[in-house]
Amino acid sequence: MTTHADEFADALANERIGALPTTKPRNDSVTFVGIFFVSFVVFLTIALCAQMVALPWRSWLPGAEGQKSLVGGVKTSVYTFMSYLN
Repeated sequence: MTTHADEFADALANERIGALPTTKPRNDSVTFVGIFFVSFVVFLTIALCAQMVALPWRSWLPGAEGQKSLVGGVKTSVYTFMSYLN
């Protein structure tokens, strides 16, 4: 014969087991670095191609308008782009 305490203990144990994640947690820092790297390469390619033909590329990329250097403008635009992903 089961008592209420036994039923409560079984329910509590089942609740804990059900609360465990069934998949591996995603490593957000690796995801951030991956998105940053891919975006940086894409924006850098756009900026380099535009720089070679003397086009005003800073107005094309978000946040790069006030930057003086090519890499600084690309980096700022990547961070601005990633802020929209949230």
